Amino acid sequence: MQATAYTYDAGTRSGSVLLDDGTPVPFDAAAFDAGGLRLLRPGQRVRIEVEGSEDNRRIVLVTLQTL
Repeated sequence: MQATAYTYDAGTRSGSVLLDDGTPVPFDAAAFDAGGLRLLRPGQRVRIEVEGSEDNRRIVLVTLQTL
């Protein structure tokens, strides 16, 4: 699934993304670390993997979107 980085806190390695429909979804340090990233800037396109349903959705991986 693709999204756009919305917020990122380098101290906690957590933040949020915006899905293409504008829904914000938070991610934690474990999801950020799973993607092997060192930094994330708001506005970057990212690929995410999620678990759960819409009401209980959780991001488990955040990485940069590549073609």
